[in-house]
Amino acid sequence: MESINSAVETLMQGSNTLFILMGAIMVFAMHAGFAFLEVGTVRQKNQVNALVKIMTDFGFSAVAYFFVGYWIAYDVTFFRDAETLAAGNGYELVKFFFLMTFAAAIPAIVSGGIAERARFWPFLIASSLLVGIVYPLFEGMIWNGNYGFQAWLESSFGAQFHDFAGSVVVHGVGGWLGLIAVLLLGVRKGRYKSGRLMAFPPSNIPFLALGAWILCIGWFGFNVMSAQTLDGISGLVAVNSLMAMVGGIIASLIFGKNDPGFIHNGPLAGLVAICAGSDIMHPIGALFVGVVAGALFVWMFTTAQNRWKIDDVLGVWPLHGLCGAWGGIAAGIFGSTALGGLGGVSLMSQVIGTLAGIAVAVVGGLIVYGTIKALCGLRLDEEQEFNGADLSIHKIESMYMD
Repeated sequence: MESINSAVETLMQGSNTLFILMGAIMVFAMHAGFAFLEVGTVRQKNQVNALVKIMTDFGFSAVAYFFVGYWIAYDVTFFRDAETLAAGNGYELVKFFFLMTFAAAIPAIVSGGIAERARFWPFLIASSLLVGIVYPLFEGMIWNGNYGFQAWLESSFGAQFHDFAGSVVVHGVGGWLGLIAVLLLGVRKGRYKSGRLMAFPPSNIPFLALGAWILCIGWFGFNVMSAQTLDGISGLVAVNSLMAMVGGIIASLIFGKNDPGFIHNGPLAGLVAICAGSDIMHPIGALFVGVVAGALFVWMFTTAQNRWKIDDVLGVWPLHGLCGAWGGIAAGIFGSTALGGLGGVSLMSQVIGTLAGIAVAVVGGLIVYGTIKALCGLRLDEEQEFNGADLSIHKIESMYMD
């Protein structure tokens, strides 16, 4: 009997390790989606830079999170022998890999907002600081109960802040960090003339669409595999993700008036918003959450660009920052039993937790980006920006025409 129990335990450990490893690989693949979404949106003279930023940000983020960020968030380090680390089929190592791909999404999100005029190394350093320090502070507060924040919410309002897969923890924080970076950078040269918005159309709609498709597919690993073990997997998460995604598509088509840029970002808006409550909402509620997110993205992207003159190239603030905040609050609304959800949430806790995420991102962004701007600057000079980041930074163009 003892040998049977041991075999079953080994099988479960191996299965859980494989499960979360597949999730890590799917979220890792989403970074290709971030890359192609940006490549398809920016002008041709900045395409190489878009690709290089996503790749290098991932590398530096992994190192920063391995040595510092994961320690801050979960009080776990890897300064032990390999035999100890490999215990339990190496589940804890693969769990780090999975959560690291979430952390690396922060600079990937920011990258789209700062495109076409950002210096390379200053932002790479900023990415390391954000993933190593700022993001893990809030991640640990929400997903590990650090600093007593969740305990306070539960004692005060009856439930902790619920963010199953990171509407606020990942996307909200990334989007609001992106807003701070965009504001400190300023607008691209020639974007506005005589107070009017000048068209900088996407350079490659097929690449933009490819990026959106990769992200949509990978998102089911992002959400479903946030359960982290096989016994926690839920088809409800998958179907809620699907319904929110299609809600975002429909809303972006209607409100975006057939614009392909809006249509391919609409599903992403819905998926951002459903992350928080995907495990507790009814699918009809998830559809509504996605519709609101798709409409919110179109409206706020247009307003920020045209009226407020915020030159957020890919719209990372409305897409991730605002739709992420909507998702955090929506979990407290549509997760309630009164609207067909599973319950166990408090609207007040959701509002406070969402505002806390925004506050951490804004303060952290001002400190990191503000300090780097004061010390060495964040922006390419006028000639470099005119020539494009590809030639100015990487000394090569995206395509060679013989």
